[in-house]
Amino acid sequence: MEINDIKELIELIKETDITEIHYEKDGLKITLKRESTAAAAATAASVAIAQVPDAGELANEAREKEDDNYLTIKSPIVGTFYRSATPAAPPLVELGDSVRKGQALCIVEAMKLMNEIESEVNGTIVKIFHENGTAVEYGEPLFQINPL
Repeated sequence: MEINDIKELIELIKETDITEIHYEKDGLKITLKRESTAAAAATAASVAIAQVPDAGELANEAREKEDDNYLTIKSPIVGTFYRSATPAAPPLVELGDSVRKGQALCIVEAMKLMNEIESEVNGTIVKIFHENGTAVEYGEPLFQINPL
């Protein structure tokens, strides 16, 4: 096999979808491999992703630091979150409302029992995590309060 023959095999790989060629004749063995463009792109993308910090992680870290100043009221049970005592009544609290320790913030219904969730501190409501009538899990955040 001449050098020109090897060059022709290389050109064949470049011009087609072939990613690997094995050639063997009279004790001469040649193997030519080429990464597929998709694999090369995936490798390049994973390398680029590994080098750039994840913006979502940075945002979560910043949010966690901010949230450290707030008290998070979590659901003590699995159930349905209600912002008011009855469907026709106004919500017990709104965003920005001042609350007192022991004040009812919402109701979580579990097995037809209505459980009032109360504020643990005096403060201001800074975040309401759920819409009226949504399902909540045990330990899931319901409210964030900026304590006084």
